[in-house]
Amino acid sequence: MARKPQENPALDMTPMIDVVFELIIFFVVTIKQEDILSRLNVNRPAPATSSASDPSDKDITCTIEIGKALYNGERNGTYVYNKKEVTLKQLEGYLKETAAVSTDTPIIVKCAENSPHKALVDVLDVCYKYKLFSVSVFTL
Repeated sequence: MARKPQENPALDMTPMIDVVFELIIFFVVTIKQEDILSRLNVNRPAPATSSASDPSDKDITCTIEIGKALYNGERNGTYVYNKKEVTLKQLEGYLKETAAVSTDTPIIVKCAENSPHKALVDVLDVCYKYKLFSVSVFTL
């Protein structure tokens, strides 16, 4: 008995592609998006235990405002340290003295709405340089 020559059987890929697309759609619809904001590591200050102590005695306030003085030939803003206008070099000296006493001292940086970003970054760099990590930034 002679064998018939076999043709190459064609495999229909349409049903397989349909199943793959259905699986993709299923996984996309059922995946849970991770809420990034709920996983941010934020250190909040502990509530004050007594109202007798004045927090302004412990806080260092660095206020950054724009355009009151010229430093190094360019407008970087004015730095105010405890209600005293200073340059960035003077501010660095004050923060160095503060870090020598305690690196846990809370620092409040208040930025004017139109202050340059560079001025804020300079203050944060100085704080980081002296390991002052308890820094809060606010806008005026």
